[in-house]
Amino acid sequence: MDFKAMAQAVQEDVVAFRRDLHAYPEASFQEFRTTDQIAKEMDKLGIPYRRFDPTGLIAEIKGGKPGKTIALRADIDALSITEKTDLPFASKNEGFMHACGHDTHAAMLVGAAKVLMQIKDQLCGTVKLLFQPAEEVGGGAKMVVAQHGMDGVDFVFGIHIGAPMEVGTVSMMAGASSAATDRIVIKVTGKATHGARPENGVDATVAAAAIVMNLQTIVSREVPAATPLVVTIGSFHSGSRFNIVSGEAVLEGTIRSYDVELHHQLPSIVERVVKNTAAAYRCEAQVQYDMLTEVLVNDAESIDLVRKSAAKVVDDPSLVRQGQPGMGGEDFSEYTVLTKGAFARLGGGGPFPNHSDYVVFDESSFPTGVALHCQVVWDFLNGENA
Repeated sequence: MDFKAMAQAVQEDVVAFRRDLHAYPEASFQEFRTTDQIAKEMDKLGIPYRRFDPTGLIAEIKGGKPGKTIALRADIDALSITEKTDLPFASKNEGFMHACGHDTHAAMLVGAAKVLMQIKDQLCGTVKLLFQPAEEVGGGAKMVVAQHGMDGVDFVFGIHIGAPMEVGTVSMMAGASSAATDRIVIKVTGKATHGARPENGVDATVAAAAIVMNLQTIVSREVPAATPLVVTIGSFHSGSRFNIVSGEAVLEGTIRSYDVELHHQLPSIVERVVKNTAAAYRCEAQVQYDMLTEVLVNDAESIDLVRKSAAKVVDDPSLVRQGQPGMGGEDFSEYTVLTKGAFARLGGGGPFPNHSDYVVFDESSFPTGVALHCQVVWDFLNGENA
């Protein structure tokens, strides 16, 4: 199968669909128009589907011969970022932007569906197309699993476009490739008083500042130096005016980790550090610890299959590269906990990184993504006949 040529043949449709989604980005679990647009494409292709609640959908292509089931996943939500690209199809939804490329993921999977429908009678098995909402808040994949989107799946594959990676490159790695992602909210309670008489109060600002610093000792003093761990407090709110000792402070942050065992120990570790530090400053503290995503682990056999598939669709074998682990989170990890899976990065070009309000993805990268989806399906389902 010449999937490169077949992907090029649907490129115009993929670009048009992507630009439409890009112009109307939607927040996590609010992707109602996006889901409707995807549903319309499935209707045109005659592919049966069902919608998830509240957004997203799963479609199914049954091959002409019995066999295993592979799932292809594309996330569809946008970020609360105001776009500054000046693209002719820039966001029309003020305050939202497809700054992480999820519009390209959805479009490439629609393109793959167009190609796979051309050869469905030759496929030995079933292809599930997962158009997943809410990746950015770490809840979409859990919802898909809860609503039986992964039932019966033998292998799951996903692609994430990356800027400024070189256009046409495909990278992947076995083992842990994306960090577990957690969110913490800490409320520190003291006693407000006049700023001229701090001895009459209990300063929540001072206690909260000490908590920020002491949380870093988890990284430097409780975890082996070779074990990746990042603790970031991104938001610190305390006090009401310049001359009042604050009676309350609220901290919000994120923790990223690669070790599965450590990941599940972190809630109790954080609570110990936070509460004991607060107590040392005569304050009380409460911790809300949300484990958003697990560590994304690619099994070696699946990565080997994808690497071989990628070599068949790139223009130059040197464009298939070894991936590097990153501390970014990816809720695709919820799927790899359940079955074999592989996650690949696709070079999207451009000078600005993902999540930038200026990021632009090179549309010439799309055929590689479409072809890779299709090649992985063919190689997994048809095996020796691929």
